[in-house]
Amino acid sequence: MSIFSFFKKTDKVGADSAIDSKELVKDTKQSKNKGLVKTKLSIHPDWKVPQEQEYVFRFLANELEPLKPNQLSLAAINIERNFFTGDWNVKAFFRSSLPQTIELGEVELILLDKDNKRLGAKWFDFKQLGKIPPESARPWVFTFEKDCLETDELPEEGWKIAFNLSSLREHQLDLDESWKKQLPKEQQELLAKIVKDLPKLGKNEVNFTGLQIKFQEDNSLHASIFIRNGNSKAINIEQLPLEIIDANGKQVAKGSFKMDPVLTVQPNSTKPWTFIFPSKLVNAEGADLSRWTARVIQEK
Repeated sequence: MSIFSFFKKTDKVGADSAIDSKELVKDTKQSKNKGLVKTKLSIHPDWKVPQEQEYVFRFLANELEPLKPNQLSLAAINIERNFFTGDWNVKAFFRSSLPQTIELGEVELILLDKDNKRLGAKWFDFKQLGKIPPESARPWVFTFEKDCLETDELPEEGWKIAFNLSSLREHQLDLDESWKKQLPKEQQELLAKIVKDLPKLGKNEVNFTGLQIKFQEDNSLHASIFIRNGNSKAINIEQLPLEIIDANGKQVAKGSFKMDPVLTVQPNSTKPWTFIFPSKLVNAEGADLSRWTARVIQEK
């Protein structure tokens, strides 16, 4: 199927999702123009567009609202479901009001309904769109495979396709309010530095990294752990089966923790949390905690 067959005379331009270009493109020339920018149609140089199809593109491009200077935008057009695969083909314009040509790399896009509820997300290589001329709008079809979607229902009017900025920002510390109240500012800053220096997480990776561990006088074990979320959306932990393994590979504690309230770790963030294993769940004899690992127990 030709990419042109996705764009039809009956299509209409929908919601626009614009961001400041500095969120995605560094060290670019910024326009000093204060007025709104009307973007011009830009067709990929490799496309050989039939005249009738070019008319459709120009009609849609003319419907686009002007952008503020130095913005990048995704303007929704339509979604077509592939009934054989369940994938969604999302038609949109990628727009730039910058005064220079740009080319992006990998960017995560999200689909949102009219109430900003997330419908799906996927990383796209924007190099495939080619170089985008100054103050222009390029039509494209972004395919979200079925396993990237979080619903089967196509959204009503008002849906958006947007840049997921939380996936672009630097991984950061997500400190619970209870920790903020207890820890001095210096210790909070130290935790933030430790988080910054940890190995980079993979996309969609969730990782548990030991921070501090200590046996108490009542033979309980207190283990402070970094819960690291490499996802571009928050994760909610309701129940966590956990074991502690010492330097010799010995299990020194095992328990299942019910989180009440639910423990939320924000996107692309690390949250420290302390888990207390009562003495009946601890095997302290011969334990070597010079090195230790916290592992989530895979329930059968």
